[in-house]
Amino acid sequence: MFMFKRNEKIGPYIVEFPIKEGRQAESYRVTDGNVTYFLKLIDHSKLDETQTNDKGQLWEVEILKSLSHPNIVKYHDSCDIDIDGKKYTMIVTNFISGETVAQRMARKQGCSVYEAKRIIIAVLKAVAYMHEAEHPVIHNELTVQNVMIDMSGREEVARVIGFGYARMPNGNHKSIFCRNDLNPFYLAPEVFDGKCTEQSDVFSVGSMLYHVLFGLPPYFTDISLKKWDNDSLKAAISKEREKPLRILERNKFDLSQHLLDILNKALAVDPENRYKTAQEFLLDITEEDSIKHQQSMPKEDEVQNQNEKHILHGNGFADVAGLNELKARMQNEVINLVRNPEKYKKLRVKIPNGFLLYGPPGCGKTFIGEKLAEEIGWNYVYVHCSDVASPYIHGGQEKIAALFNRAKEQAPTIIFLDEIDALIADRSKHTNVSEYGEVNEFLTQLNNCSENHILVIAATNNPKAIDPAALRAGRLEIKMFVPAPDLEERVQLFKLSLKDRGDDNIDYEKLAKLTENYVCKDIDQLVNRAALQAAN
Repeated sequence: MFMFKRNEKIGPYIVEFPIKEGRQAESYRVTDGNVTYFLKLIDHSKLDETQTNDKGQLWEVEILKSLSHPNIVKYHDSCDIDIDGKKYTMIVTNFISGETVAQRMARKQGCSVYEAKRIIIAVLKAVAYMHEAEHPVIHNELTVQNVMIDMSGREEVARVIGFGYARMPNGNHKSIFCRNDLNPFYLAPEVFDGKCTEQSDVFSVGSMLYHVLFGLPPYFTDISLKKWDNDSLKAAISKEREKPLRILERNKFDLSQHLLDILNKALAVDPENRYKTAQEFLLDITEEDSIKHQQSMPKEDEVQNQNEKHILHGNGFADVAGLNELKARMQNEVINLVRNPEKYKKLRVKIPNGFLLYGPPGCGKTFIGEKLAEEIGWNYVYVHCSDVASPYIHGGQEKIAALFNRAKEQAPTIIFLDEIDALIADRSKHTNVSEYGEVNEFLTQLNNCSENHILVIAATNNPKAIDPAALRAGRLEIKMFVPAPDLEERVQLFKLSLKDRGDDNIDYEKLAKLTENYVCKDIDQLVNRAALQAAN
């Protein structure tokens, strides 16, 4: 039973709610009145002697104070307090809004290879930092329960937590820690013999990678049927580790032989055959992706062109025949706001995130996007499916993220997504995991993109093929039908197309009547062919 309830105070902090009750400690979500934190309350009477240094200070506190890395939980405060005559230590860290890797695996019933690699790369960056610090730190409990996925920002970030068994090998920590509460499948063979080293952390990260990929720890055997002492447990697990590493799902999507080789090296029983450092492990797991990224990188002149703004110059909506309702909507929703920002700022009126233009092919949807860019003078980026296609797994996701990052850097920007039904196809009809991931990336980037001064205009002939999530508020929230031109609009189209072509004596209404069911592209092509005949 928790010692503190909601709204009660622990030192200067107010409990928002209890989180977890363990053998040695309780944890709470707390606030100082402004900021939310994670508070761990540790009972000294239940600690093992190896958990404190010669001065009686908790290793966990001293180690957390020494660390500062984006993939490690951030220390905030600590102190010793007396509760009913008993000594406790209170450790306060930043509150991570998200879930552990174990919770993610349970919720999603597994993780993809892509997601597993992202998590492990983040963990390895944190571990390499700890091992290479001025006063090196060995974590000793790197498991799926001790990595949190922070979901509070635009991008998820994996952060290492749980430093109760962490030690500084050059400190006087009585050589080893109490192993009773640790997951034995994550422990390197030498840890059973009382040696905790940088390579034992590397083994634990390898175990985590295996666990995330296949749902079970490596060399797993059922140890739940009886009580085990250290020697018998070591014997049982060592017997399993004499066998080749089992690959439980060889057909898992995107599981390469390169990654399997990495697993075997990270989980080598003999330290001589294992990665020597976390940095070596990290370089190996990123090597394949790095090569692919280098191969798909644009050339220098292409990069220069991408970094240049593309401002369209022309007559704007004066060149758009008909479509009065659509033009009025864009005038009210976008153009007026851009031209009179102070007027709308007082009322907190925002430009929409996106328009979806749908209708028969050839009716001028792309043309409308270009003319809006001319009207407001924004940077204009045209995107077709081939622009974000990649021969590499998840390469498309990188291109999509890069596209929106460039648009943000060059803002204000209009991004025109042509044939969006191919770019953001309905995920319920997907069989390709990579395409599924690209749709997710687009949806993430579309979220409230107007806050970054990006307006997305998307065009399609088949709106039913688009993933419904793309059409909700905060994404492509305004849907407008672009019909084939009626008689009056065809008259206007002929007038615009034939302007300054040398002959004003033209019966535009007759031409319009003769071209019933013609769309904008048809009329444009007809006029061009007639001009070519005249020239010849």
